[in-house]
Amino acid sequence: MTTNIIQIRKKGSFTLPMKLRSKYGLGEGDVFTLIDLGDGSFLLTPRISEVNRLANRVTEVLDDEGVSLNDLLNNLDEEREQYYREHYA
Repeated sequence: MTTNIIQIRKKGSFTLPMKLRSKYGLGEGDVFTLIDLGDGSFLLTPRISEVNRLANRVTEVLDDEGVSLNDLLNNLDEEREQYYREHYA
């Protein structure tokens, strides 16, 4: 465990050291959860958005099934055409 000293700036912002951002793949716009531990200590943890979590899960399933993005898009086009023929043609 390493210790880093940070300073709160105007409007309550502070900068995480580049070494930590790189180590954990953090970037601008990432969201965190801040937990007040009640003794003057805080726990700051990255919060992965639901969209990113679901996108990662979809990627895992596609990889497991051996389906490429192009396969998926082509099948969606075929399904759209078939749906159109069945409901509107």
